[in-house]
Amino acid sequence: MRRKKKKTKKSNKEFLVIMYLFLAVFLSMMIYFVYFQVCKSESFINSPYNSLQDLFSDHVIRGDIASADGKVLATTKVSADGTQTRSYPQGRMFAHAVGYAVNGKAGLENQENFSLLRSHEFFLKRIADDISDKKAQGDTVVTTLDAQIQQVAYKSLGNYQGAVIVMEPDTGKIIAMVSKPDYDPNTVKKDWSSLTAEGSTVLYNRATQGKYAPGSVFKILTTLEYYRENPSAYDQYAFDCSGSISVDGQTIHCAGNKHHGQETLKSSFSNSCNSSFANISLSLNREKFKQTCDSMLFNQNLPIAFESGKSSFSLNKNDSNAMAMETGIGQGKTLVSPLHMALIASAVDHDGILMRPYLVDHIQNDSRVEVSSNKPKTYATLMTETEAGLLQQYMRAVVTDGTGRKLSGQSYEASGKTGTAQVSDTSDQTNAWFVGYAKKDGYKDIAIAVVVENSGAGSTYAVPVAKNVFDVYFNR
Repeated sequence: MRRKKKKTKKSNKEFLVIMYLFLAVFLSMMIYFVYFQVCKSESFINSPYNSLQDLFSDHVIRGDIASADGKVLATTKVSADGTQTRSYPQGRMFAHAVGYAVNGKAGLENQENFSLLRSHEFFLKRIADDISDKKAQGDTVVTTLDAQIQQVAYKSLGNYQGAVIVMEPDTGKIIAMVSKPDYDPNTVKKDWSSLTAEGSTVLYNRATQGKYAPGSVFKILTTLEYYRENPSAYDQYAFDCSGSISVDGQTIHCAGNKHHGQETLKSSFSNSCNSSFANISLSLNREKFKQTCDSMLFNQNLPIAFESGKSSFSLNKNDSNAMAMETGIGQGKTLVSPLHMALIASAVDHDGILMRPYLVDHIQNDSRVEVSSNKPKTYATLMTETEAGLLQQYMRAVVTDGTGRKLSGQSYEASGKTGTAQVSDTSDQTNAWFVGYAKKDGYKDIAIAVVVENSGAGSTYAVPVAKNVFDVYFNR
């Protein structure tokens, strides 16, 4: 009898274990199902490697992509025999922003793939189309891109490689995104071999994925850190610039070995004095400097749906004084993308608040009825209003008294920071930078980041690009 009871208890215990195991598996599957539906379903559908997309394209004509001001950026042409061809009326100008939809997908064609393959036509029309075996028209993706501003940015970059990105600080809307070298999205299939040949970087979006030594535009970060470590004494800073500074066998030169003489923190910034900023860098707490840069989105993914590169900042307490000086002037091991610098400029202009950047304004059906939209959202507070106010003063001084004087005396008020970044230790080639923003009554503020590769000084090559953009935007 006892033996029978023991066997029964053992069987019950085994049954409970099995039941709990099945319950755990079931709950795990349900949790994953919910997670997939909420977090991963759209990215799965959007994947260019997802063969289920063919099911959508069998029933839906891929929708259009349009600029904010009504220009068609991508459309599907349907021939008499039903053959579909993806067409890009603006050609190369929007190549990296809009992308392509053959041989895989890139840009907005990839990001908004699911939206372009959905149709929100009136249900009676959809029923009629189904009955007649006619494909429905896919939804239109209306971007935040401004075709006029995109055009002037594109033309201003000329034949140089580089990037321009323009955005609204108070909304996060990206209104221009240019990367060169570019390509013709209409001929991607034909040109695929050359586009993807070894050493080719044509498909690479420099505006979001490019990683560049920031040069003197990084002095925005160095200045911020100095202020944070010296909040009550920053305005007492003084340095006598003789054109260079030498510490531990490392010499940092000012551009053209220019002797700036007596410098304050503000004049060091506006004159972009390398000697002074190398000196400032030696005084900074390296751990705190890294914390500040990390809080300014270095060493992490940027808050954008677009594919983007991580900026890097790696100065630590074990690095040499030479590395500290190089880092403080935007050289060393620091790398940053144009998008990242545009976000920093936006936060400065917006009193320290960074809005989440986005490229899609809304989705509409074939009758132009809006079916979904993106709204401005705060991403983070990168700095206090006081800190932003100080940087606003200093970046304005760059235009009124410093290296950005070409932007002075305009109908708008521009502020920013120039930069000239050495490409390598073995080359005299430099990349030209300008990072800043501009404002005018009756207009939304815009922030901009410009990098012109292998050109020269930022004041000579990058500032004119920004000026062309500002001129068109604030005078229309």
